[in-house]
Amino acid sequence: MEYKNILVEKEGSLAVVTINREKALNALNADIISELFAAWSELEDDKEIRAVILTGAGEKAFVAGADINELNKLDSIGGLEFANRGQSLFWKIENSELVTIAAVNGFALGGGCELAMACDIRLAADTAKMGQPEVNLGIIPGYGGTQRLTRLVGEGTAKLLIFTGDMVDGSEALRIGLVDRVYPAADLIEEAKKLAGKILSKGPAAITSAKRCVNMASNSTLDSGLKFEVTEFGAICATEDSKEGTAAFLEKRKPDFGGK
Repeated sequence: MEYKNILVEKEGSLAVVTINREKALNALNADIISELFAAWSELEDDKEIRAVILTGAGEKAFVAGADINELNKLDSIGGLEFANRGQSLFWKIENSELVTIAAVNGFALGGGCELAMACDIRLAADTAKMGQPEVNLGIIPGYGGTQRLTRLVGEGTAKLLIFTGDMVDGSEALRIGLVDRVYPAADLIEEAKKLAGKILSKGPAAITSAKRCVNMASNSTLDSGLKFEVTEFGAICATEDSKEGTAAFLEKRKPDFGGK
């Protein structure tokens, strides 16, 4: 499929998806939401692709937020549709079997911060600026920001950021747990690719199962999560990858995982 607002590049088992609306600081609009949804469906159907790096075009922005022109036209019904559309995409990304790494190369504000938080791992440039400034527009986060930010940084810090609309830089985002690693801007994509390569070297079925378990931890009680983990562990022990991985360890060789 051809896209107007995003770029999709495939490198073996890795795809790099770039939001390509640089003049608008890669702000999310309805077209980009639709294209990202279609791209994720396409990548999920591609049996070779197992990991995705998500980033923004240019040096200034990952995604600077939602398109204000669209926000300005919303009424109550339109607002519900707007929020549901974005949340559906972000839920798809978060719960996809694809491992998603956000390479936050600049401003990640509002919907951009929410998009990054829907990814499995967040890497930031030292020049990144992140936040949920919706209150400055008289609105609140609508793409999951109130929920995912609280889970990542804790209730007090989430309230501080959302209530003030303040931005944090890469180092502060790392300190509070909003991102996982920070790199010089020039090294960000290469470091993201190195990380993706490391993950792709592991057992595919194990990574998929581990992602389901970790996601479950954020959405269940400890008791339910432990029971889910037991079920997943039992299933993974029956895979060919499990036999190959343990055999390779015992034979002191590199495993040759087949994803089965």
